[in-house]
Amino acid sequence: MYGYLILFFVLGLIFGFIFTNIGYRLPIDKSLLEKSKCDCCNHTLSFKEKIPVISYFLQKRKCRYCLQKISVMYIIFELLTGILFALIYLRFSNYTNTYINIALALVFISTLIIIMFSDIKYMLIPDELLIVSSSLVIVLRIFLGFISEEITGLLDAGYMIMFMLLDAAIMFVIMFIIKKLGDILFKKESLGGGDVKMMAFVSLLIGYKLSIIVIFLASFIALPFSIYNAYKKSEIMLPFGPYLAIATIILYIFNIDMNTIIELIH
Repeated sequence: MYGYLILFFVLGLIFGFIFTNIGYRLPIDKSLLEKSKCDCCNHTLSFKEKIPVISYFLQKRKCRYCLQKISVMYIIFELLTGILFALIYLRFSNYTNTYINIALALVFISTLIIIMFSDIKYMLIPDELLIVSSSLVIVLRIFLGFISEEITGLLDAGYMIMFMLLDAAIMFVIMFIIKKLGDILFKKESLGGGDVKMMAFVSLLIGYKLSIIVIFLASFIALPFSIYNAYKKSEIMLPFGPYLAIATIILYIFNIDMNTIIELIH
């Protein structure tokens, strides 16, 4: 077990490096196949400059060429991805159809990680990412349904897709209404369109009811930062996408469902 746990953590570190590159390039239509370069001097990174976490410290947190500081955000996301991959293994290792459940969880969590990085850096959530990831989630859920015999025919598969899309549509409408009310109340854009579409994606896997809980939890997590921002009278806009992603990850990784929440309330 510990061997697999370490393996998933290391894989997470490696994919964390890949995800930061995707989150950096996709919103600005930069090729995903282009070699990694320094953000400041455009120097092409060598292999030893791309080793997750280790390179950051070997280079003393600076680019070897321009000596500009490397953002700590990169190492944070690499470590976060490693930890989350390990937690995914811990949660699903004893499930029936372990590999499919793990694959589905990895797609879902990986998407949220890229969303967080992209939204922090650009305040933008790429549509391409949501389209590809939504398609993968639907396909994997259908496949899981067939091999677990939850789905026995094409009609059942059609119903499952219909209910998934219905959850996404309901969540989209709820988020759109929240956005419009927020825009009117604060007299400026309260939520980005990416946040609305992101929650439609989230509801494909966890359903619209639990997605509503995500909104409340994300607001609670964001509250201290908003208060601090107000105290400092900062004009900097805080992207809400990362808070939504963090709240989703908490509920999903720790397997908190509506029944658990109802029990906690009572």
